[in-house]
Amino acid sequence: MSSRNTSKSHVFRRAKAPLMLERGSGIYVWDINGKKYIAGSSGPLCVNIGYGVEEITEAIIEQMKKIAFVHDLAFTSEPMEKLADKIAEMAPGSLERIFFCSGGSEATESAIKMARQYSVEKGKSSKYKVISRWMSYHGNTLGALSVSGHILRRKKYLPLLLDFTHIPPAYCYRCWFGKEYPSCDLDCAWTLEKAIKTLGCEHVSAFIAEPIVGAALGTVPAPNDYFKVVREICDKYDVLLIVDEVMTGFGRTGKNFGIQHYGVVPDIMVCSKGISGGYTPLGAVVATAEIYEAFKETPFQHGFTFGGNPVSCAVCLAVLEYISNNNLVSRSEVMGKRLFEKLRRLYDHSTVGDIRGKGLFAGIEFVKDRDTRKIFDADIDFRGKVLEKCLEMGLLVYSGTPVIEGFLGDTIQVAPPLIAREEQIDEIVKILDRSVGDVETKVVASHT
Repeated sequence: MSSRNTSKSHVFRRAKAPLMLERGSGIYVWDINGKKYIAGSSGPLCVNIGYGVEEITEAIIEQMKKIAFVHDLAFTSEPMEKLADKIAEMAPGSLERIFFCSGGSEATESAIKMARQYSVEKGKSSKYKVISRWMSYHGNTLGALSVSGHILRRKKYLPLLLDFTHIPPAYCYRCWFGKEYPSCDLDCAWTLEKAIKTLGCEHVSAFIAEPIVGAALGTVPAPNDYFKVVREICDKYDVLLIVDEVMTGFGRTGKNFGIQHYGVVPDIMVCSKGISGGYTPLGAVVATAEIYEAFKETPFQHGFTFGGNPVSCAVCLAVLEYISNNNLVSRSEVMGKRLFEKLRRLYDHSTVGDIRGKGLFAGIEFVKDRDTRKIFDADIDFRGKVLEKCLEMGLLVYSGTPVIEGFLGDTIQVAPPLIAREEQIDEIVKILDRSVGDVETKVVASHT
């Protein structure tokens, strides 16, 4: 895939024979051999404003000339203060206090500890357990992986993980209760109440969930009233609601944050990826004024060396201003409608079982039989074959993970930068259409 011999590399790799990219511009990237690709999953799900934005380069240089590092335990900086103001402006409800860290996993860890210390400061020190959902993903560090329900990523580290409770996902296409929405009465949401009662509400500090499940389920939105039920349950039992907006935040779904599709306000939000547009590492935990009030006398006993780094904050501020100045949130909604309209043509292929998502955040689930929703055998690697064909045709899309019991099933995620134009959306779908058709024909021919 490149002219460099990666077998002699000293990099501790997560994947074999990676594609070596050299440069990017707009929604495109080029490898070191000059081949051009569409960044169909935004690298993945980070590069919301595209590559090579001059305003971001200028922000980096300007801040580097001023001061490159400030330790936020003892000092603050203008970029950090301004970025916090901007996030508070974009966030729903009274979510207005921002704790900075270096990425999504750190943000999840911080939210878990914030919820715990909040309980302690409120005189409820027995509350420490966090409930989450199976087939969820909140990060790879041990605390974040403990609350994640990503079975495949948890498997080898189970002895190290914290004993947190997981409930069934809101996965209507393959309902864990064998029901259909809306006649299901949202059993998946009400299971949270059962879990809280089983553990004892005096022991449960928080419930964490993604508004649209990304990596672990292949872009699955919750049903319409799901989070209203969850909010009601959390309020009833004095449990904090933490929403993971790492993939869905800052315009990806056609709103500032994914949870805004559901008409509720969480107590804490976890953010990363799109906040920086992929130009720098940064994560953030956004808490309500009420949460912050509990920490006024006893500060948060937590922090990171690079939390609130002034260069990273300057970059993120420039990214969020670029999003605002170019109306990219509303653009994501409009272009998202076009994306889903065009993606419907993929249903012409019998192997496409479900297309779901919101805004410029789409997931496609492949099946062997659409009527029964039967999946392909794992050794066929239908998803992998589609990704390989897309790559050959100049499209990079993100591989979803197995959705059945964490080991079976095929999904991909399509999430181009928010700057994508109509003709670029059309080209993405055209390549997907041809790739799925080609793989389907070959797989069916070889197994009949």
